[in-house]
Amino acid sequence: MYRMLGNRLRVVGTGLCALFLVCFLMSPGDGAQTVVTDQAGREVVIEGPVKRIVTIPIPAASMVLAIDGSSERLVGMNPLSKTAIEGEILSEFFPEALRIRSDIVQGEGFQPNVESLMSLAPDIVFQWGNFGDNLYIPLLDAGMKVALFKYGTQEYLEGWIETFGAILGKQEKAATILDWHRKTREQLTRRSEAIPDSEKPRTLYFLRFLANYQVAGKNTHNDVSIVLSGGKNVAAEEIDGFAAVNEEQILLWDPEVILLNGFERDLTPEHVYANERLKGVSAVKNRRVYKLPLGGYRWDPPNQETPLMWMWMSSVLHPGRDRFDLPGEMEKAYTLLYGKTLSRAQYEHILGMERNRGSAHYEALFGRAQ
Repeated sequence: MYRMLGNRLRVVGTGLCALFLVCFLMSPGDGAQTVVTDQAGREVVIEGPVKRIVTIPIPAASMVLAIDGSSERLVGMNPLSKTAIEGEILSEFFPEALRIRSDIVQGEGFQPNVESLMSLAPDIVFQWGNFGDNLYIPLLDAGMKVALFKYGTQEYLEGWIETFGAILGKQEKAATILDWHRKTREQLTRRSEAIPDSEKPRTLYFLRFLANYQVAGKNTHNDVSIVLSGGKNVAAEEIDGFAAVNEEQILLWDPEVILLNGFERDLTPEHVYANERLKGVSAVKNRRVYKLPLGGYRWDPPNQETPLMWMWMSSVLHPGRDRFDLPGEMEKAYTLLYGKTLSRAQYEHILGMERNRGSAHYEALFGRAQ
């Protein structure tokens, strides 16, 4: 929504998120001032247009690339953001993104590397605002402009999209993406509500599997996605957030469908099928273990491609029901997000056709004719 205030244009976020962004357009020659109110309620004032952006939250880098349609203004990203680009579809769409600095955090977490960040001279740094003050106070102490995002809900995600659209001058594109998200969510809600509870498969998502078994309970994006897609999250009744569990607990839950994260690059369904201690689990016996796709970003966390993940998950959970035309939906989405058309090889790579080939229904669900 836009409101004229004298000679200033105020851009106010319309989503259900705790964020809005305000741009002040001044007279020619006087420069421009950008004012951001972030998801922690802090006002951030930037003198002049935003030309140099750093993103520490992992999904944010790919969102900037998608909304801006370029890597020109993204000068720093989390190393885990970069591993979702290297060897993946965004490295083909934006090959120059491979040269963007990723030495901006300490290790693979979110603790900022202040010295590296200062050398980038960012106009604004985006950082998490709900994982401790120590993640952003050092940046403020160093004199950097910092806007805080919050994690965990679709509403927060919509706020990220709206913010990037406004700060990049791509409000119309961001609005179209938001409309797609909201309409898909409404459609999935109706579909899920029409499925009897007795037909909703017991589902378990692993945030980690190789090093330890870490699963998603209630109050997670993954729980929301499972429910929205017509499943029952078996961990939701006992776990709040993410937690490590043992094999005995997995056997007790006896999930009918297992979903594997996109963060452990080498993880495949075969790791689960080959685990002798889990061979009694229904999802293993019926070969209903699936590795989540990785497109413009990993499909597990909230990101610009989340509606595609909902469609994919709905198809996996209910292969016998009327389902989405995922190849067609991906073609439309990639035209909207990136202005690109997917080749057959790119489509199969994103959906992990080869690594999921041994899992039930996968080829029938997502195989695409030549």
